[in-house]
This record gives sequence, structure tokens and C-alpha cells, in this order.
Amino acid sequence: MAGIGLEALTAEIRAIRPVRPVGRICRLGGGTLTVTGLSDEAALGDLVELPAVNGRPARGEVLTLAPDTVTVLPDGSADGLQIGDRVVLAGHNGIAPHASWIGRVIDPFGQALDDGPILQGDTSYPLRGQPPSPTERRGLGARMETGMTVFNTLLPVVRGQRIGLFAGSGVGKTMLLARFAIGLQADIAVIAMIGERGREVREFVEKILGPDGMKRAIVVAATSDLSPMARRRCAWTAMAVAEYFRDQGRQVLLLADSVTRFADAHREIALAAGETGNLRGYPPSTTTMITSLCERAGPGTETSGDITAVFSVLVAGSDMEEPVADTLRGVLDGHVVLDRNIAERGRFPAIDILRSVSRSLPAAASEAENALISAARQSLGTYDRSELMIQAGLYSHGSDAAVDAAIEVFPRLDKFITMREAGDAAASFQALASCLASDGAKPDG
Repeated sequence: MAGIGLEALTAEIRAIRPVRPVGRICRLGGGTLTVTGLSDEAALGDLVELPAVNGRPARGEVLTLAPDTVTVLPDGSADGLQIGDRVVLAGHNGIAPHASWIGRVIDPFGQALDDGPILQGDTSYPLRGQPPSPTERRGLGARMETGMTVFNTLLPVVRGQRIGLFAGSGVGKTMLLARFAIGLQADIAVIAMIGERGREVREFVEKILGPDGMKRAIVVAATSDLSPMARRRCAWTAMAVAEYFRDQGRQVLLLADSVTRFADAHREIALAAGETGNLRGYPPSTTTMITSLCERAGPGTETSGDITAVFSVLVAGSDMEEPVADTLRGVLDGHVVLDRNIAERGRFPAIDILRSVSRSLPAAASEAENALISAARQSLGTYDRSELMIQAGLYSHGSDAAVDAAIEVFPRLDKFITMREAGDAAASFQALASCLASDGAKPDG
């Protein structure tokens, strides 16, 4: 503990700035502040300290720069601020992760949200860092155990893969993310809870993850009542923390829930900065903001670990063509679609296998395993095309051999998708083969 304390003390001393520039508020309105006296010192994205509001310390982020003024977005309400109030430039907008953060819940500024003090590391990571050079990155790694048969077989996840989880509200997205956090192979799990309801943060930490899940997890939370600055920063902070552990050679699992709320927060900030919304209300910079976040995850270089990432997307009415969902599908290595109709008939996880894709295939599976995956998809597709006739009683047994076979195996495949544990990937494929067997019996060997 003495070593940790000395390291933390050294980091705090290094962060001290004996002289800090001071400006004054000259205009308030439109959700932003205009400040004079900082134009020669401030940079885009820098943090500033504002006068305390209702007894609580306040801060803001430099949004735009002009020759004589800077525009600041306050982290919260500007009520109580006045013309002439002091604004102190806090400096670089970064985060200094520390190994002791594992098992903790922090805010987007690196401060503890749970009990106890928080230690700062001695290396500051930029919030909007750069991904590894594309010429130095490794390819996707080996297949990872997930603890769920469907992801061990039909939708495999490999080391360094980035997948999207597309779902509406109330279809089991949070529970599936929790299964990833607990069951997916990784050294560290970094979980970004962006714009979640306050009660859900504690419930997720204490009941869904539990003590076992938190042993390797770091939760970065920005609840829905916080400013768009804090909600947008939540995703960047979680990514910077993941990069810190990746650079130490660790295998990192990043769960971001959700990219939609990250994009919504950016939209509010961009509109306040003067951008216009033209992508169904989203400003043009939204696409760059999302893709730059996602590109930072993925395989590392030869000397680092990898960041395997799951980005959730809220899709209203299952609209996969809305801007955020459409952008993510183009940059990720696969997507998992949760369907409300499947959830309503009581099957969880409510994954629509036919609309879900893992771009790690076919490389992530052997020839025999790929044959099983193809057979399962064909059976599900055949049943899906004939489901209306089957449910309406219009199909007669014997009319089509493929449909007859699909009807026979569908209940077993449907149950197979819900299975949590079937051993390792080999056992999961054995279970899949049993589902596809015409007599329902396990094949020999």
C-alpha cells in the first residue's frame, strides 16, 4: 500500500499548476458561457473551473475559440452565474487511470462514485486518443469463450473483435451485456454506462454483476440527469481506461451502453457550438465522432493487448437504417440484433440469428463447425419463410422435405439459443449438432 500511496502522491504533485490563467464571464445564454481573457491560453476541449453553483464545485469544457473570447459549455446548469465571475483554466482534458480502479465505480472525470478515495495514475491519457497505426495492428485473434452457447457457435466472438448490440428498450439488452461482462474471456472489463437511470447503476453493479463480476470490472457511469458534456465524456473516459490496460499487455473487454446516448449527447453539444442537424437531427460531425470512438478499440500492436468491444445501440421500432445504427454497422466486425417479437414470446436472449452477423466467420471456426453453423442458419431461414403458413395451419406435412426438417429442429434450435453454459466451444458445437440431428439424438463421437 505504501508504494501505491507514493505513486498516487507523485501523480498529484505533478498535476499541480502553481500559476493558472483566469478569465471572466462576459456573456451567458443558449446553454453556454462566453469568457474573456483565456483566448491565448485555452485549447479546444480544455477543462475550466467555474464558480460553485448551489455550494457544489462546477466546471466546463472549452467548446469554441475566438481571438478575444472562448465559449464554454458548463457541466450542468448555469443558474446562479453572473457577468464578471472568475473562470480558471484547469488545463488538459485527460484521464489518469490507475490499477486500483479495478472493482470501482467512477464518474467521467475519474472521481469515485462509490465509497473510498480514488487514486490517480502517473500517466495521463487523452480522452480523444488515436487508434494504433493500421500498419502495426495485429489481425483478429483466437475465438473466445463466452459462457453462452449461441456465441460459442453461431455468432463467435474473437479477441479484438468489435460487435454491435442493436436493441429496442425492454428486450433484454442489459442482461445480455451483463452476461458478456461476466462470461467473456478477458483480464479486465471496462463498462461505460452512458445516460442510464441512476437506480440502474447500483442495480447493475450490485445485483447483475455482483461481487464476482466486479472483481475484474471498472464501471464508468454518467447518469441521465448529468449534462451532455459528462455523458459524451463517459464513453471517451471508458475507452481511455481500456487503452491504459491494453498498453500494459492486458486483454480488455469494453462494454459501452449505449452509443445512441453518446451520439445524442454529442448532438446537444454540437448544436450549442453552432453546427446544424441534417442527419435526422444529428450534425455532420456525428459520424466522425462514432467511428473515431470505435476505431480505438480492436486488436493492439505486437507489444500490447487487445480491446474486444461490445457497443450497444438503441433502435426505436427496430429501425436499423437510423443514422447511429447505420454508421455502426459499417465500421464494426459484426452485429447482434435483439427482436421484440422474440422477447414477447419469452425467449431470452431475444437474438434474431438471421439478422445477426459475426464477421469473424468463417476464419473463427473449423470446416466442420462452419458446416454446422450453415445448416443451423438454413433451418432457421426455412422455418422463418414458412412460419406464417405453419402457425395458420395452412402447411401440410410432407409437402416440402426442407420445411418438414425445419419444423422438427426449430424447437431444439430455439431452446439452444437460450442456453447459458454447455462447457467450452467444442461442447457447444456438440450440443448444436444434437439439435440438428433428424432424430434429436446426439451424434456418435
